[in-house]
Amino acid sequence: MSGEFVFGWHAVEAVLKREPERLQQVWIQTGRQDKRVAGITNTLNELGVQWAVVHRRELDRRVAGVHQGVVAEVSASREWTEDDLLTQLSAGSNPPFLLVLDGVTDPHNLGACLRTCDAAGVQAVIVPKDKSASLTPVARKVACGAAETVPLVRVTNLARFLRALQDQGIWLIGTAGEAAATLYQADFTGPVALVMGAEGKGMRRLTRKHCDQLIKIPMLGHVDSLNVSVATGVCLYEALRQRLG
Repeated sequence: MSGEFVFGWHAVEAVLKREPERLQQVWIQTGRQDKRVAGITNTLNELGVQWAVVHRRELDRRVAGVHQGVVAEVSASREWTEDDLLTQLSAGSNPPFLLVLDGVTDPHNLGACLRTCDAAGVQAVIVPKDKSASLTPVARKVACGAAETVPLVRVTNLARFLRALQDQGIWLIGTAGEAAATLYQADFTGPVALVMGAEGKGMRRLTRKHCDQLIKIPMLGHVDSLNVSVATGVCLYEALRQRLG
């Protein structure tokens, strides 16, 4: 089969709502009859998209993960290019608010970060093309629809693209455990990109070098680090608090 798979009710409904033209076929697990199923199947009928009720084994065969009884085959989504994002930022009326993930390879973490980005109003997530998680079905499932609302921009040379963001007046705030300043001493009110590194390794040397400021999350207990998606959520919501104020 061509295309890719999306599974989980939130993820499938997000495609149906925002990019219905991508839907090719939908499979729903037998035995479920409720308003949610009726609403989706009615919409699929209106769009002329094929759908079928199948045994759970059929869904298990198509995807690896908790599919919640629904799987959709969709055409591949168009990834944003570096130029797409820079053009969008130049034309936008609001101060840029971006997230950069350097070396985050777990699709669960990527999906969780996308979900938080959608909630916090982040305009795009930037990742390097190499050694970085991609939008797998698992990442889309964890994102609960945010993979269809928050652009993921994969860049060939992250250090070079960070310089391009700085040329547009965007302040780069990176996180590092050894930083002197804390999250609550940073100014997130203007054009800003939060830069997060991989768990354990943190940001790469060149990425760290291009940051305008390094901060840390205060840690008062015995553990010395947080899961990257949790740390991202903590930072983004401090940024949102400041931006709303």
